[in-house]
Amino acid sequence: MSTPFDWTRGYASQRLPVFGHNVVATSHPLAAQAGLRMLQAGGNAVDSAIATAAVMTIVEPVSNGLGSDAFCLLWDGHMLHGLNASGRAPQAWTPGYFKRKYGADARTPPVRGWDSATVPGAVAAWVAMSERFGKLPFADLLAPAIGIAERGYAVPVVVQQKWAAAVPLLSGQPGYAEAFMPHGRAPNVGERFQFAQAARSLRLIAQSRGEAFYGGEIAQAAAAHARANGGAMTVADFAGYRPEWVEPIGMDYADRHGDNHTLHEIPPNGQGIAALIALGILKNFDLAALPADGVEAQHLQIEAMKLAFADVYRFVADPASMAVSTAQLLDAGYLATRAKLIDTKRAQDFGAGNPVKGGTIYLSTADESGMMVSFIQSNYMGFGSGIVVPGYGLSMQNRGHAFSLEANNPNAVAPGKRPFHTIIPAFLTKAGAQAREAVMSFGVMGANMQPQGHLQTLVRMLSFGQNPQAACDAPRWRFNAGLEINVEASMDPATAAGLQALGHRVEVIDDSYQDFGAGQFIWRLGEPATEGYVAASDPRRDGQAVAC
Repeated sequence: MSTPFDWTRGYASQRLPVFGHNVVATSHPLAAQAGLRMLQAGGNAVDSAIATAAVMTIVEPVSNGLGSDAFCLLWDGHMLHGLNASGRAPQAWTPGYFKRKYGADARTPPVRGWDSATVPGAVAAWVAMSERFGKLPFADLLAPAIGIAERGYAVPVVVQQKWAAAVPLLSGQPGYAEAFMPHGRAPNVGERFQFAQAARSLRLIAQSRGEAFYGGEIAQAAAAHARANGGAMTVADFAGYRPEWVEPIGMDYADRHGDNHTLHEIPPNGQGIAALIALGILKNFDLAALPADGVEAQHLQIEAMKLAFADVYRFVADPASMAVSTAQLLDAGYLATRAKLIDTKRAQDFGAGNPVKGGTIYLSTADESGMMVSFIQSNYMGFGSGIVVPGYGLSMQNRGHAFSLEANNPNAVAPGKRPFHTIIPAFLTKAGAQAREAVMSFGVMGANMQPQGHLQTLVRMLSFGQNPQAACDAPRWRFNAGLEINVEASMDPATAAGLQALGHRVEVIDDSYQDFGAGQFIWRLGEPATEGYVAASDPRRDGQAVAC
């Protein structure tokens, strides 16, 4: 049914922080409410995160789906755990495989189609988290997503905009139109979208605790669809997949009062190390002495981020293929030498250093026992590969496009290898009287905006004392390449002009969703059962933080 409304944002909107003892924050209200239902039913933050993630595959299909990858940082109440559920290349993938199909000049796998998709890891992440830390039956966690997929939901504003933009690019991909163009087009804002195919898969996943996805009916259907459409993925590729529990990496950073905190990220093959490198570089400057929104503070952060990306794009890949270690990239002495390259009076185009050798959704949950979850899953570019397995609603990511076909590149494609990944959850801790304490579960989605968002929001909170919602709402910049940056239209024009005067090539962008990501933040105020948490949700997306 059509409405008389203009869905564009007419005026600036302000959100206020949300307080509670059990909290969920993500980019769609139905998903946040599903997570809250699990907490009210006696589940914990892990149960809540899984239920939220499952609903997100239905209500924000542009950004993620059953064929997504995922990463997680999980505070169990005492210590932090990392989970890498990024996909691996099919066994048939080699540089030669792609050169034969796409020509000797091909430099990467294609952007769309089966030859852009690695084995998806999100469902395996749900199962692994539930088995190790969950309280409720696994099938209960997927029930809200199944119900929403079958009943349908009204498509929200931001999701619809990106859905409509993807249709011209993907309508010809196998299975896409059947799944995501129910009336021969993208749904309109407020129009009901039902996804019975995905409900069928979710039921199979729930009943089998994921086995139907990685070795049974769903895997067999996916492999048959790949074979029929020129892909190389097999049932054996699905069956051989396992997520990996990993040790998080971190960087210390003092707040404006001198109290030391640690930012934690998942280690490579992800880009979370970029935020740590940039933060380590900024430790060599007194940011807290500068105005939070002034030119100098913004310039220092931009230059630190550029230095970080120069190293990340040169060195980071699947760890077994890296020429240097994460410890070498995060060495304090090395980062101090990188900091000396920053000129406070002009912007620069940095190259990689020489370390001493030796389309995404994010959600956060926290419960009154002290458990906190930072979780991210993604199809990469809008709708990923564009491939949807008929009858199962399985939309495949296109993370394989991030591989290189150049043999001397650390990110060169190889059988079973994981590509360089952009999606990164984050977590903040501090040293307590007796042991390390959890402080904040957070993330900012959006390709290479993610470490940039981690850096900007965290600096605002720690160096300038801004509350999580204010730090989330504040205008952002985004480094692209060379001297080019984008800034949000809400940035003070004087600051934007000041950055341009330093040599930054500044482009002011009105579309905040497209260029500046979106974050969710849950900050622990003290003892969870008494003081609780404060949460923030980004106005750049359709979501919200909810609490009880």
